[in-house]
Amino acid sequence: MSVGIVLVSHSAKLAEGLAELAAQMAPDVTIAAAGGLADGGIGTDYDEVVAATQRADSGSGVVLLYDLGSAQMTAELAVESLADPSAAVVVDAPLVEGAIAAAVAAQGGADRKAVAEAAASAGAPPDLTFDDGAQDGESSVELTLRNDVGLHARPAAVLVRSIAGLDAQVTVRLGDETADANSVLALMALGARQGDRIEVRAKGAQADEALTKIKDLVDQNFGE
Repeated sequence: MSVGIVLVSHSAKLAEGLAELAAQMAPDVTIAAAGGLADGGIGTDYDEVVAATQRADSGSGVVLLYDLGSAQMTAELAVESLADPSAAVVVDAPLVEGAIAAAVAAQGGADRKAVAEAAASAGAPPDLTFDDGAQDGESSVELTLRNDVGLHARPAAVLVRSIAGLDAQVTVRLGDETADANSVLALMALGARQGDRIEVRAKGAQADEALTKIKDLVDQNFGE
């Protein structure tokens, strides 16, 4: 069972569209949209947020994200009304980036606290660093991206999921910039496109396994 996610928005279309996008990266996670008023208008509906939170809870807890201030209040009231308010938490995070980060973390088996932290940290700038060369103890492999969209949203999420839980520190280099391979947003920020050649570096007890998994993904075009 994975942590559930609820997207609280003033717009039903916004919440539903974002839920659809996040689901592409986390197919096993329940992502419930709770947007708009019952009559189809703009606003937030307390009853719908409560119902969405209940639908999203499979036993591992729920993380709620919101778009604007009054949506936060609605989400917090909904959590307080639950039979067990400790089963859910409202996170202050950018809605789109936070939803993607939370979904990927939940898909990888993270607990509710870790999923909430992933969403909250999505508000920080992507973790890109200037590349100063390989470090001692690192293994590496160079790969050419052949899939249509490079390391954009879904492929980046697939890569992150593939190494989740491995005892390895993995980075991906494009040009002079390096990104943490555990961060979907950092990988996307590299802007790696079809035809680009990337270098994947890893160190740790399962470094070779991590490199093999990523090489297989690239060779298989991320399952396109």
